[in-house]
Amino acid sequence: METPILSGGAAAADAELIKNTTTKDFMRDVIDASRQVPVLVDFWAPWCGPCRQLTPLLEKAVRAAKGAVKLVKLNIDEHPQIPGQMGVQSIPAVFAFQDGRPVDGFMGALPEARVKAFIARLIGDESADAAADMETAEGALAAGDANTAAQLFAEALQNDAENARAAAGLAKCYIKTGDLVRAEQTLAIVPPAKADSAPVVSARASLDLARRAASAGDVETLRAKIEADPNDAQSRFDLALALNARGDRQGALDELLTIIRKDRAFNDDAARKQLLQLFDAWGASDPATILGRQRLSSLLFA
Repeated sequence: METPILSGGAAAADAELIKNTTTKDFMRDVIDASRQVPVLVDFWAPWCGPCRQLTPLLEKAVRAAKGAVKLVKLNIDEHPQIPGQMGVQSIPAVFAFQDGRPVDGFMGALPEARVKAFIARLIGDESADAAADMETAEGALAAGDANTAAQLFAEALQNDAENARAAAGLAKCYIKTGDLVRAEQTLAIVPPAKADSAPVVSARASLDLARRAASAGDVETLRAKIEADPNDAQSRFDLALALNARGDRQGALDELLTIIRKDRAFNDDAARKQLLQLFDAWGASDPATILGRQRLSSLLFA
């Protein structure tokens, strides 16, 4: 797995950060070099699919560290002696060397955020480490793994009790599992100065939506009411809340936009106001928010 070819000074600089090694050169490229800066050793093989996923992430993170760490890659098929001595039984396997000895490592392909976090810990960049953990936690929550996300958010709060992003994330984990009381308690610990930060605003909007969705009614019952009377704006409004609680953001958008198109004045412009709260809850960069704002603008200013 060769490093991409660069030109001029960039190629020379890249060659200093990322290189392939051999059994013969391992002492120079890894052991000796690690006395200057930490060195990651990527044990890989051409037939290894996860290696092809991991190595580009390692290279990207090492380049981003701008010389604080180096990457050395060893093809275990061509050079089996050293991985055999180190007990490498599966790949990809990454070992971090510092001051001439292995100090850390991991097995298997990790997501990019965890690779960044690993390197941040290695070079002592705690802020980057914390940011990477937040990205991983938010990714886990978005994927529906509230337990993993909650553990990461809770760990971040243990390290920094004023971490509003972590508190908001943990509150959303509780909302996901239906524990609205603990969600509210978690948001209560956010320092007043950070109460209006985007993550906290999003979590508060999500909590309010969860409370209201509990009394919105059953999705199928609401759909039956709308089928019987397509102009039943209240049932359509309640259906939007129920669909959002299910995770059907597109469905919630469709119902609220339909109300605006049919009866903009319904309940003092309630559908438009509800859309804005949904956008707060989903976050400005969420694809549903971006699409929703575009569709709302098209409808209002057509």
